[in-house]
Amino acid sequence: MSQIKATVEGRISSMENKVSDLHAMMKKFLDDQTAASEGKEPVGKTMNSDFRRREDDVKIMEMLRKLMEMQFKTPLAVPIAKPNQDLTRIPLAESKGREIRRKMNAQLKRRTAAESGEGGGGIDPGLSTLIGNGEDLGPIVRHAFEVGKAEALLHQLRSIVKKKEVEIEELCKLHYEDFILAVDELRGVLVDADELKSMLANENLRLQEVASSLLLKLEELLELYSIKKSVTEALKKLKTCVQVSVLCHKCNKHISDGKFVPALKTLGIIENDYLLNVPVKTLRKVIEKQVPAIKTHIEKKVCSEFNEWLVQIRSMSRNIGQLAIGQAASARQRDEEMCARQREAEEQSRSGLVECVYSLDIEQLDEESVLEFDLTPVYRAHHIHTCLGIEEKFREYYYKNRLMQLNLDLEISTVQPFLESHQPFFAQIAGFFIVEDRVLRTAGGLLSDIKVETLWDTALANMTSILEDQFTRMDTASHLLLIKDFVTLFCSTLKHYGYRLTPLLEVLDSTRDKYHELLLDECRKQVTNILANDSYKQMVIKKEYEYKMNVVAFNLQTSDIMPAFPYVVSFSSLVPDVCRIVRSFINDSVSYLSYGGHMNFYDVVKKYVDKLLIDVLNETLLSVIHGGTLGASQAMQTAANISVLERACDLFLWQVAQRCGVPLRLFDRPHAGLAAKAVLKASQNAAYNALLNEVNTKLDEFFSLMNNFNWIADDPPQNVSEYMNDIKIYLDTLISTAQQILPLEALYKLAISALDHISDSIVAAFLNENVKRFTVSAVMGIDNDLKELEKFSEEKYVSTCFSDLNKNQSLKDCLLESRQLVNLLLSNQPENFMNPVIRQKHYGALDYKKVANICDKFKDSPDRIFGSLASRSTKPNARKKSMDMLKKRLKDFS
Repeated sequence: MSQIKATVEGRISSMENKVSDLHAMMKKFLDDQTAASEGKEPVGKTMNSDFRRREDDVKIMEMLRKLMEMQFKTPLAVPIAKPNQDLTRIPLAESKGREIRRKMNAQLKRRTAAESGEGGGGIDPGLSTLIGNGEDLGPIVRHAFEVGKAEALLHQLRSIVKKKEVEIEELCKLHYEDFILAVDELRGVLVDADELKSMLANENLRLQEVASSLLLKLEELLELYSIKKSVTEALKKLKTCVQVSVLCHKCNKHISDGKFVPALKTLGIIENDYLLNVPVKTLRKVIEKQVPAIKTHIEKKVCSEFNEWLVQIRSMSRNIGQLAIGQAASARQRDEEMCARQREAEEQSRSGLVECVYSLDIEQLDEESVLEFDLTPVYRAHHIHTCLGIEEKFREYYYKNRLMQLNLDLEISTVQPFLESHQPFFAQIAGFFIVEDRVLRTAGGLLSDIKVETLWDTALANMTSILEDQFTRMDTASHLLLIKDFVTLFCSTLKHYGYRLTPLLEVLDSTRDKYHELLLDECRKQVTNILANDSYKQMVIKKEYEYKMNVVAFNLQTSDIMPAFPYVVSFSSLVPDVCRIVRSFINDSVSYLSYGGHMNFYDVVKKYVDKLLIDVLNETLLSVIHGGTLGASQAMQTAANISVLERACDLFLWQVAQRCGVPLRLFDRPHAGLAAKAVLKASQNAAYNALLNEVNTKLDEFFSLMNNFNWIADDPPQNVSEYMNDIKIYLDTLISTAQQILPLEALYKLAISALDHISDSIVAAFLNENVKRFTVSAVMGIDNDLKELEKFSEEKYVSTCFSDLNKNQSLKDCLLESRQLVNLLLSNQPENFMNPVIRQKHYGALDYKKVANICDKFKDSPDRIFGSLASRSTKPNARKKSMDMLKKRLKDFS
């Protein structure tokens, strides 16, 4: 079989080669003819020449076909050449070739004559040119039909065709020998083909006999292949359905277990990978119907869980806020303790008493360790809505519900006062925004910065409005401080999360003056109560802790050595009580101004402390001093208290600097003291003046006893007058008491003032209108009183150490005017008063007018019965004459 097949394929290939050679030869011949004709035609006629060339090819091939048919009609008795035999050497072939050439020459002559005859009929040269050029004949044909010459045009066209056929025959005549040879070769090929055909037929019969059984098996095999294909397709479809069913079951299982994210992933796989490929139409429709229903079910379940979270997180927000604010309070306390240690170290370093050792305390603080709250429902709902393609819907839903919750949280309680409800109120808001900050940072785009800022602006506007309204209604400083302190903790907490807090701090700053006014009113009440309940007696401290609590705590000690107890201090209980009030005021003021909008509030606190000391303490003290209710000892104690409070101003300023964290080097600047120090100094002088007035009033009471004094006594008294003893006792008690209370300078001023007043009172007694005249015996009695007082003054001057003050005036010098007056009245030559030198030396403190008035009342001898008769015979008293002379000269002088 393979040999037959190879033989057949070889013969066929040989035939194909010969045919192709013949075709190539004819084509070359036609190309040569065409090139020769193209040499005579214009260049632009290539398309028509191609057309003619194709026509010529067709005609030549038709001619070859006819020639071959003629050759094939040759009788079979003619010997057939073998496949590779040269036909030109066979006689029969040669004779047959000559016969063919003869017939072709005759035929060619006939056609030439015919064409010449037809040409006599005439061919339109224009039509031939158009056909030769390959131009469109449509207009000519249309014109021929219009003018009725269609037959003539058809005749001319036939003539042109016949002319072309003649040309073809001429071409064939020129190459008829080659055609004959080619035809002979073709005949040999046909003989071989017939042999091959018979061989193929035989082989085909044998092949059919052998392959008949195989064909039956082949048909069975093809049928099995068809069944296999059907089963394979059925298995593939069934596998797809099974996979879809498994995914559906898996999705249902996830939904029943509450695992919505895996369920949505499974749904996505079903929709994207399997739904369009499900072969069962019914199953596909069921799935297409159930997928949206499952998505809706998942959305509802997730929204239900999210709504439960909304309720839960609102109830937790207060605890979250309280814990966060508690952390802020702890951090504040740690900062305050650290600042206190720093101030202590600075003081110790400044004093140089203790070498400071610095250490770094590291505390393991786990921020937000107690601020744990579950945001899983939010993350889950957001992710599921994103998977469902409705993320924006969930964003709006979340924002809308949280805004509603915020509006509810911003409503203050009408049942409780704001003082009781402000902490839960701010804790709830703090918790709300701590949650929002966590959602913003971790929820993957659920919240935007703009929306959180909008929520915060809404809350901020409401909080500022509520605070402004509540602050205007408050009338207690401690309540305002309590709320302000919690609000600052609230601000400190949310500042950690980056929220804008300036409006809240501005509201707190705007209430600063009101708070301090309320605080000053409370301090005024406290100071008034302290003054009303003060004993105006020196404190007696019996225990060491009392000394530290009342003296050392306010730096009021005069020595660093611990005294023996019981210990009597120079001030009353008013001073430590007032110091406690001032210290509490400083602490409250600093507490209110701390952690607010002001970073450096030292000057502000200093201003308010000055206001406390001047407008409250000083005014209250002045109202008591000028109220006329203080006795001498009370005024004395008040002056002593003010003196101590004046010194305490430095302590108050130091406390302000310490609480405000101002370095001591700035505190020690010149002109950095409190203005209240000078004001208290003036009030101290007012207290001294009140004391002096009280002492003078008391002395006036003693001098009122001089109304019983005998100004016209005949004999001088033997003892000191009673009023002078009372005065001396009073002065002794006064100075002894004041010595324990007042500083030496103030004591000196008190003694000087009292003695000056006594001297003035003695002179005033001589000038009293009720004293019409007095005798020398009365003057001698006053001289005795004055000597006793002078002696007392000298003793006190020494015992009280007034000499240490290096004053130019002693206590005795205060009695100079009364002493010079008494000396003048007892002088033997009083007229010497008019001598400038003597007057300057001995009577410089006396006034002319006073001396003139007093001398007018002076009588040298007492008025006794018969006194004038007894003295008629005596010489005029020289002292009387001198006194009269003084009186006369004084009158002349005036």
